[in-house]
Amino acid sequence: MAIAKPRERKPGVGASGWWQLRQDPILLVTLIIISVSLFLFIVYPLYKVILLSVKPRDVFTLDVYKYIFGQWWLRQSFYNSLLLGTLTATASTIVGFLFAFALNRTDMPGKPFFEQMVQLPLVSPPFMFTLSVILLLGKNGLITKGLLGLTNFNIYGLKGLVLVQTISMFPIAYMTLNGVMQGISPDLEEGALDLGASRFAVFRSITLPLSVPGLASAWLLVFVTSLADFANPMVLGGTFEVLSVQAYLQFTGMFNAPRGTALAVMLLIPAMIAFLVQRYWVSKKSYVTVTGKPTSRRILEVSPWVRWSLFIFCSLISLVIISFYGTVIMGAFVDTWGVNFNFTLKHWRYAWDVGYNSIKSTVFLALIATPITGILGMVIAYILVRKEFPGKRLLGLISMLAFAVPGTVVGIGYILAFNEPPLLLSGTAAIIVLTFVFREVPVGIESGVASLIQIDKSIEEASTNLGASTGYTFSHITLPLIKPAFLAGLFFAFTRSMTAVSAIIFLVSARWHHLTVLILSQTEIMRLGAASVLSLILIIIVLIAFAIMRLVVGDTANRQLPS
Repeated sequence: MAIAKPRERKPGVGASGWWQLRQDPILLVTLIIISVSLFLFIVYPLYKVILLSVKPRDVFTLDVYKYIFGQWWLRQSFYNSLLLGTLTATASTIVGFLFAFALNRTDMPGKPFFEQMVQLPLVSPPFMFTLSVILLLGKNGLITKGLLGLTNFNIYGLKGLVLVQTISMFPIAYMTLNGVMQGISPDLEEGALDLGASRFAVFRSITLPLSVPGLASAWLLVFVTSLADFANPMVLGGTFEVLSVQAYLQFTGMFNAPRGTALAVMLLIPAMIAFLVQRYWVSKKSYVTVTGKPTSRRILEVSPWVRWSLFIFCSLISLVIISFYGTVIMGAFVDTWGVNFNFTLKHWRYAWDVGYNSIKSTVFLALIATPITGILGMVIAYILVRKEFPGKRLLGLISMLAFAVPGTVVGIGYILAFNEPPLLLSGTAAIIVLTFVFREVPVGIESGVASLIQIDKSIEEASTNLGASTGYTFSHITLPLIKPAFLAGLFFAFTRSMTAVSAIIFLVSARWHHLTVLILSQTEIMRLGAASVLSLILIIIVLIAFAIMRLVVGDTANRQLPS
């Protein structure tokens, strides 16, 4: 006679999490250190920004916000930011989707070349294309004045900003949509074609609907990036004022810190809303009903006019990118742009004299921040994927929060938070390194999470069951398995540290300067030759880093580079 066993009661997630923490002191200590760090360097600066905007004289008041909403030019800056973000996100998503569709769903010629072209804007300073647009389409532009003879054409303002931001930001949309396209099984489309559906019907009823979450995610990511953009509107905005620039001018130019922080908060609100909505779209995996990965990436046949239309479109975008890069190269070697195109090296001598210390400081700071960012990102990814503990979702949200916060807000927040004892960091290398680390750590987390979910956790469980600690298992088992994602995150962090500007422009000092801030200042005083030289030097350094990445980990890391 069989004896019925009593049903085992499994502990809930919370109980299991507390049990893990009691049994694993290394995990507990790691969680405490990470939680304190995230609170101190992400949450606390945001709190200081919000606090100063509502308590400018240590008394709660909304007078600063009343003033802002009462001034039409400040209200207009808010509307302009939203308008620029909407137009840029829409244009970038369209361009990114067409590139992703062409490279993943057609037999269009020249795909290896276009794959390289779409990555080039990612390694450029954020305002390098602005410099190119001024040289090509400005008042003394090679195209406007030199070729067309136009003397009253004005590229400054909304149209110039949309052009520059679209070219520089569409790779963000492409990276997101490229993954979506690779995840859609060709079997679905082939089945519809076998049943007699036209190619357009298949695209309209299968490919496009399954891409909707990716399209929404890409749009929101670019929207957040556009809102946070500071350098391009600063140089090319003209009379088209946006919040990021106004916050900077109020904080540093007018020395009105409460008004600057209030404008930063107004910039933060739409960015946070877009970020949270984007995270919601990403979490809805069930929207795409794919039951498994395809065994191979099969290319579907498309009509000749679609193939060649996409080829022409991708070629035109690539031509614009090449022309922008070529213009910067040319600008570094001509005497006076638009007036005297004789060859000269005077810009190189001047740039080296004024920029040597900035180059040295920038590379040094990036090299310090990069390994910290990479290791911290992998550790957080590991505990988010492999461990259960109370407050796990909150930790995940806070760790990704820095991605949504515009750089202007971060810079102001760090100035307010770390400008007095006991954390007096203003003017030091530490404050810039910390900015790099906590601004870019979400990239490493995303890369690590994407890699870890593909690794069977039984491998790590076997190590733990044999008596290994969490630290030993992570360093000797997990980290080697996620090496491509880890190295990709490292080099991406290095690139972003080299090309950052919006946050660190508040934090640089005479001792610790940054190359992008120097390029921006040279552009503002119209030393375009020197700005071109410094941009080239920065790009060369970043490209060397990318070459090392390809040499060390190959194409796997390139595919894992996040947007």
